Amino acid sequence: MVIFNPTAGRRRPGYLDRALAAARGAGAGIELSATTAAGDAERMAAAAVRSGGFDVIVAAGGDGTINEVINGMVGAALVAGLSLPALGIVPLGTANVLAHELGMAAEAGMVGRWLATASARPIRLGRANGRLFVQMAGVGMDARVVAGIDPVVKRRLGKGAYALGSLREIMAGPRCDYRVRATGPDGAVTALEGASAIICNGHYYGGTFVLAPDARLDATSFQLVLFQRPGRLAALSYASAMVLGLIPKRRDVSILPVTAVEIDGPAGEPVQGDGDVIARLPLRIERLPIPLNVLSPDTV
Repeated sequence: MVIFNPTAGRRRPGYLDRALAAARGAGAGIELSATTAAGDAERMAAAAVRSGGFDVIVAAGGDGTINEVINGMVGAALVAGLSLPALGIVPLGTANVLAHELGMAAEAGMVGRWLATASARPIRLGRANGRLFVQMAGVGMDARVVAGIDPVVKRRLGKGAYALGSLREIMAGPRCDYRVRATGPDGAVTALEGASAIICNGHYYGGTFVLAPDARLDATSFQLVLFQRPGRLAALSYASAMVLGLIPKRRDVSILPVTAVEIDGPAGEPVQGDGDVIARLPLRIERLPIPLNVLSPDTV
């Protein structure tokens, strides 16, 4: 089953057709279903799991489409006690962070052949107030940027929409600190404060920027990245450091392994997951106890 987001597909015209042609040429049988509104991908994925008729469910879109598909797949499987099909992806979105993480950001024909021939690898998912995410979740500046993105501007400008949103948040000036309770792999709980927090499940962020070099999708813990300084100058400095790959070297950024995180701040503030708002404060993040199998060229 290929669940296709036509809005994301406009950014890469013809890419999906070429990928599916290659998959069919390599022996895959395909059923294609296009979304028309937010939430469709989640409902389609849940229905595909309940049908029991698919070995692989493919999310053809951006990270937001992938997030919906994962929530639909896992939610349906857990409720009904069903087996999970593997997840495949065709990267059509703005950042395609998961595709980069899995090595799936490639030419369309190659991606299509991988959909038909690659084996699956298990990855671990995060859960933010019950909502699943795969790559990262964030509170603070990046979540406010995501919440303020106009979908029309995003379609026109792509990553430029996030740059404009980041500039707007930087100019908004200092915000209050967030109170964080971080549970480490040894069970110890540490109380922290910060101006922004990003919980990394994979090591890529916003495309191929690296915030937490040790984060891996198959690891037993997340990596918590806590930005300690508020204010305009600090935000500009953090943005520059991210582009230059220097975040892990900053003394005013804490990076530590965690198995669960609780964050308090202004009630109702947005929490972003995989590039969309998926929850509101107060927040609890934990590991989903079951893995999800994902097609990856590393396993071919």
